[in-house]
Amino acid sequence: MALREVTEESAIEHSEGPAAIAVGPLRSFIERIERLEEEKKALTADIRDIYNEAKAQGFDSKVMRQVVRLRRMDRNDRMEQEALLDLYCDALGMVRGV
Repeated sequence: MALREVTEESAIEHSEGPAAIAVGPLRSFIERIERLEEEKKALTADIRDIYNEAKAQGFDSKVMRQVVRLRRMDRNDRMEQEALLDLYCDALGMVRGV
């Protein structure tokens, strides 16, 4: 499918074939998503910098990521996951939390 340049008429509505599309709102949604994707990329870089800074001060970034993930979890979900982890480790003869 080839992309066509948008004219004033097609900017209002594109009605080729069985479906009519309001191009203006579609373009607006796409542009908003693209802006947010750029912001997300910048935030991801900022977060990476913070982990690198923490690592330079001797912190383990893998463990920090686990802590962040655990803090996002609901308390009951976290407790359930930890109980299952303890159960599985115990079943395999692995000592945990001693």
